Amino acid sequence: MNTFGNIFRLTSFGESHGLALGGVIDGCPAGIGLDMEFIRQELNRRKPGQSKVATPRKENDDVQFLSGLYEGKTTGTPIGFIIRNENQHSSDYDNMKDVYRPSHADYTYHKKYGIRDPRGGGRSSARETVARCVAGSIAKLALQPYNISIQAYTSQIGSVKIEGTYKDYDLSLTEENIVRCPDPAKAEEMERLIMEVKGQGDTIGGVITCVAKGVPAGLGEPVFGKLHAALAHAMLTINAVKGFEYGDGFNAPLYRGSERNDRFFNDGGRINTRTNHSGGIQGGISNGQDIYFRVAFKPVATILMEQETVTTAGEDTLLKARGRHDACVIPRAVPIVEAMAAMVLLDYLLLQKKKDFGSFQQFQPLINR
Repeated sequence: MNTFGNIFRLTSFGESHGLALGGVIDGCPAGIGLDMEFIRQELNRRKPGQSKVATPRKENDDVQFLSGLYEGKTTGTPIGFIIRNENQHSSDYDNMKDVYRPSHADYTYHKKYGIRDPRGGGRSSARETVARCVAGSIAKLALQPYNISIQAYTSQIGSVKIEGTYKDYDLSLTEENIVRCPDPAKAEEMERLIMEVKGQGDTIGGVITCVAKGVPAGLGEPVFGKLHAALAHAMLTINAVKGFEYGDGFNAPLYRGSERNDRFFNDGGRINTRTNHSGGIQGGISNGQDIYFRVAFKPVATILMEQETVTTAGEDTLLKARGRHDACVIPRAVPIVEAMAAMVLLDYLLLQKKKDFGSFQQFQPLINR
């Protein structure tokens, strides 16, 4: 289960403290121009050491493509790539080799495989997401001809959250601050909260909101392949994610159908809806409206405080973690959420193209490239 997707598929490999991480992307359409500067920028948004609220681990995260490209364009064959690890401090984990860290995957990995890599969590480390950002950036480039855009932002850190919806903010301001929040005043509050928690050796969670615009109606399957289920699956594979909701989400029970039904109307010859409480998806299929959802992240499990736990032999002990860790993953997770959303949308676009090659005219750019 190291492969994600149906047609556009990513198989990732590597560990946090191994020689490199990487992946193989299969099913990518041929002829997509790879903007290397864009890919580098996407990786920079995720990489460690980018600000005072992120882990101080320094990694350049330079991607090296091994296959699937010719003269800067995809050839339709598997795209292999690697990102070398350059700044491991494996000795930081010496005191954790025979101890199960609270709320980590140490115990479950040991029970499943009978062996585990204690250095940074090995395969369970969030460093694995660097491969997702490579694949996601390529998916974004493939979606550009359809004018499909994906924008995520920090909407909550701890109890500090912005009000309203994504329509109430200028999302171009998201990258203007280190917490990636489009509300400058709330961004300052969030930053102060993260630094306060970090100074205590503790961690804190939050919420990322994501909106996809320009998605055509008709993507998704009506039963087990629902588009919102695919998005939920994608988000719940990201480290530290504990919740997913789209549209009205968990606020939906507060209203009656008469208050929340999205009514259709003829908008100059085009079918439109007056509201979008459904979050752009109805019956598991996109309806042409903006798709928006929220992803909840727990506090990072590694805290620089003494905690009770047990050894691998079952003996009670105390553990105080060492090393370089994020006090809050939310700012660095914003591009990861976007990457996973891009992969899902491109994958479902290709599924629809395969299903109805002749009549789905909005997919012509991909067919004729």
